[in-house]
Amino acid sequence: MPHIHVRHYPRDFTAEQLRAIDDAVTSAVMRTFATGEETVSISLEPVEPEDWDAHVLTEIAARRDLLVKPPGYWNEK
Repeated sequence: MPHIHVRHYPRDFTAEQLRAIDDAVTSAVMRTFATGEETVSISLEPVEPEDWDAHVLTEIAARRDLLVKPPGYWNEK
């Protein structure tokens, strides 16, 4: 605890970019949750653009009460 799951359009990350994501996210989570580095886990899940609305936006809409920051492109209905 805590686990951060990031979904994104497919792309290749360099080892340096993965370290940067790890460092930035881990640091923010440690500060915010007052927890140690060993408790933080991060996963990256690529989602094809044509699947985004069905797989990601649908979940966002169904669980909007959990959003800390809604996506700027979303026209909430």
